[in-house]
Amino acid sequence: MTLKTLALNLLLLVSMGAFSQNSAGLKALIDKNSTFIFPQTATNIETALQTKTIYYEDANEEKYAKWLTKSGLELYASLGENNSINEIFFDIPEDKPLFVEGLPFNLALNKSTLKESQTKFSKYGAKTQKMNEGSTFPNGSKLTFKLDKHYATLIFDSNNLLKFLGLTTELIEPGVN
Repeated sequence: MTLKTLALNLLLLVSMGAFSQNSAGLKALIDKNSTFIFPQTATNIETALQTKTIYYEDANEEKYAKWLTKSGLELYASLGENNSINEIFFDIPEDKPLFVEGLPFNLALNKSTLKESQTKFSKYGAKTQKMNEGSTFPNGSKLTFKLDKHYATLIFDSNNLLKFLGLTTELIEPGVN
């Protein structure tokens, strides 16, 4: 084997690892219709994901919890009355080029596309908005729809790949963190 072939094989192996496919590990938190089960508790999420809950407060002293999974997926949620969870957000760091499957609605971060999501969620009246230059994903898109009591917000980058999923009880305005 030449040095060039060895280097090429090594590069291929490293690339495959960087874009590895991971499962979110959410099966215990998702029902048979692939919908996230609400209300939820931090303990249930911690157990399902096999990771510790990190509790924190924002500048307004609102309480939150977040979970950093082995797959690279980050989940975070505001804590309601009795620390119940009725909204949740799924995200991956921008600097991590990985795929995470097993999300609600059978979505996958860095894999599900805007086009297939528009088709899939058209029956719920999904609306698409173009993201502006000042947003986290300039020239990306935001797809929103309501299913039962929750709004789903899917954010796609300029390559139309899913980067973020939020499930909330109200639509969040663009200027709100």
